[in-house]
Amino acid sequence: MYVIAELKKGRAVILDGDPYLITWNQFSKSARQGGVMATKMKNLKTGAVIQKTFQGSDKLEPADLGYRKVQYLYGDGSSFTFMDLQNYDQFELDSDTVGEVSDYLIEGAEMDAMIFGDQPIGINLPATIVMKVTETIPGVKGDTATGGTKPATLESGLTVNVPLFINEGDSVKVNTDTGEYMSRAE
Repeated sequence: MYVIAELKKGRAVILDGDPYLITWNQFSKSARQGGVMATKMKNLKTGAVIQKTFQGSDKLEPADLGYRKVQYLYGDGSSFTFMDLQNYDQFELDSDTVGEVSDYLIEGAEMDAMIFGDQPIGINLPATIVMKVTETIPGVKGDTATGGTKPATLESGLTVNVPLFINEGDSVKVNTDTGEYMSRAE
């Protein structure tokens, strides 16, 4: 069981029978009331985000989440199909469950699926992902003195700002936490 001081961003807990991921936390202490932990938590089954405050004596059960390697196969906008790389079973997740991860999904990409019980409930992306630039304006020669950037559309449809020397067809490495360009990929 977690005491409130152990509730940190990234921890998964069980609340009212559902798994939640803590996305934000702030501890405060007053002389009369003792410690209080304010949190924002995302329900890993429904995607709903709630705010919850816990008192000093509260305890929460850790969520028993597992992870499996999966491969993204295809999506139709409202659902996304993945294949478990251990047993080759296919499963679908709806767009609410996948959320912002859909910006980084390209066919054939491998990632981790969060498993609660036996059900996949979400997708964890690697810290960086490599994607091809499908559309960008050409950089003007000699326009690099200021270190400027330009918008580029990637193969997943995500738009990021890239340096002027990046051209269509180049592969770039993108940080999946911030959505920002990191470097040109080899």
